[in-house]
Amino acid sequence: MMPEPHRLAHGHIVHTGAALALLPIGATLGYYTLPTSIQTQLLIQFIPQLLAYVAMGIWVSGTSEIPRRLGLEGTKFISGLQWGLLTGLSLGCLNTIVILSLYPSFGYDITFLKQTPHGRLPVLLMVPWFICAIALFVEVNFRGFLLGRLAEFERQWRRAHSNHECAPLALLATTLTFTFDPFMVNTFQHLHWIALWDGLIWGTIWLRTRNLWITIVAHAVEVIIMYSAVRATIG
Repeated sequence: MMPEPHRLAHGHIVHTGAALALLPIGATLGYYTLPTSIQTQLLIQFIPQLLAYVAMGIWVSGTSEIPRRLGLEGTKFISGLQWGLLTGLSLGCLNTIVILSLYPSFGYDITFLKQTPHGRLPVLLMVPWFICAIALFVEVNFRGFLLGRLAEFERQWRRAHSNHECAPLALLATTLTFTFDPFMVNTFQHLHWIALWDGLIWGTIWLRTRNLWITIVAHAVEVIIMYSAVRATIG
């Protein structure tokens, strides 16, 4: 028996989305094979993220129901705001302790943060505008697009019956891509490991709730807390 047309179309969309999501993941892996002299170039560091947005643009141009597929339905905003605030406050306080107390206790320097692009920008520009913009774009990219497309493919491959079933391979792949994003690693050095548990938590939340508002708000609140505390501490 031939598959129904709508099933064929859905399968094609899923496979296309997964293939596009692999572009920035492959670019991230490829970055670490380059000579050190090339890795230090800012444009090279941004290539995986740029590819992700290009891939997402291609996916969006051929896909319907974009808000639902990303988890950005308006009806989910209030619950997303509530749970996002709670998650962001919790992670923000925890990670602030890690940065200001745990890392220095092991001999790691954190004063380099003053020389990062984020540290050089005026506080009133960073909080809340720039931080919120970063949270929006990063979450749409890493959780909404990359994790979402790979999770769809993994569930279809595993023949999962529910969209809310966990997709561990997709979660691991996107979390590691997020943690080892070249710009993040070069900018935040040893602190980039914080993105590992952040990525696992945000990714798990998105997979379980399909509400990207939660991770956007959580990301923004967490970074505002960390940035404000670190800026007040190291100047």
